[in-house]
Amino acid sequence: MGPLAGMKIVELVGMGPGPLAAMVLADLGAEVIRVDRPGAGGERDAHLEMVNRNRRSVIVDMKAEGGPGVVVRLARSADALIDPFRPGVTERLGIGPEECMRGNPGLVYGRMTGWGQEGPLSQAAGHDINYIALAGPLAAIGRREGPVPPLNLVGDYGGGAMLLALGILAALIERGRSDRGQVVDAAMVDGAALISTLIISLAGRGAWSPEREANLLDGGAHFYDVYETADGRHVSIGAIEPPFYAELLELLGLDPGEWPQDPARWPELSERMAAVFKTRTRDEWVARLEGTDACFAPVLEFAEAPEHPHLKQRQTYVEAFGMVQPAPAPRFSRTPGQIASPPCVPGEHSREILSEWGFAATEIESLEAAGVTETGTRVESPSRGR
Repeated sequence: MGPLAGMKIVELVGMGPGPLAAMVLADLGAEVIRVDRPGAGGERDAHLEMVNRNRRSVIVDMKAEGGPGVVVRLARSADALIDPFRPGVTERLGIGPEECMRGNPGLVYGRMTGWGQEGPLSQAAGHDINYIALAGPLAAIGRREGPVPPLNLVGDYGGGAMLLALGILAALIERGRSDRGQVVDAAMVDGAALISTLIISLAGRGAWSPEREANLLDGGAHFYDVYETADGRHVSIGAIEPPFYAELLELLGLDPGEWPQDPARWPELSERMAAVFKTRTRDEWVARLEGTDACFAPVLEFAEAPEHPHLKQRQTYVEAFGMVQPAPAPRFSRTPGQIASPPCVPGEHSREILSEWGFAATEIESLEAAGVTETGTRVESPSRGR
């Protein structure tokens, strides 16, 4: 099932964007095997890590004699490989692009880093917040008092995982013409800059102020913001276009003559709009505004979102293997993605993966005896097990 059915991908274990990119590709039908670290096979609650769904796992000690050879052999049978390490790490381990592509010139070698494969910071440690700080987006996100970390969605996932998945797929399409693989250098700092193109463009032509809460999309405009309601919850308003703004004012019972969209009036009108929304509860505003052209939505917590009628009908969230989780996306009319298996436990499928990917039974026994590979088992926390 899925448009990527038949594709085989090796995912070297990592954090953040690598696993999400692998999940997205697996959701869409690719066979993704996860190469986990030794000693991880007894991790409690590993079976609850949703981001590891739709994959099988093999444990390989890449630092042990014979370990790199196992990874290189797996790569020979793969269409793509995901490398989540700092630049140079896989080369030092003997599983870099040169070694892996020597026996498989069509391999797409996807590299996921924060700073990129080259540059003065390429060897420095960092996290999402650092990459979006350097690239520019963080300075624009937050209230007047200072920038606010937008979870790790902008760098790790928007500018990282999705860019890596796109890069791998683009390289696979190109391989169909050239019969040659290539290295994909996906850096979160690059991706964070890329997805900021609109804001950078506005700033470049003087249409975006560096001051937070002074712009159309950053909470500066009273018609594009989040407001607290009478019960301490929140609603969102995004009535940018004049017809939508007019409908918002009509539904709120406000006089258009007293509520211009003039930027000079935004601070004053934001305070007045906040007072308006404090007069009713969130659900009362839902009853009045939802489904209209006022560009309205309640601010839902993750636990609430799956129960909203729209998301419920679309099955944006689904229950699979005892967990409510986001459904595969995007959607396809003929080859839909699916959640076919629960989150893998490190090493749970070591023997079957090695067997299916060309290792003889005697080789598998020897690798296990030498501690190069091991088999993990599901260890469920008594308080959280299904």
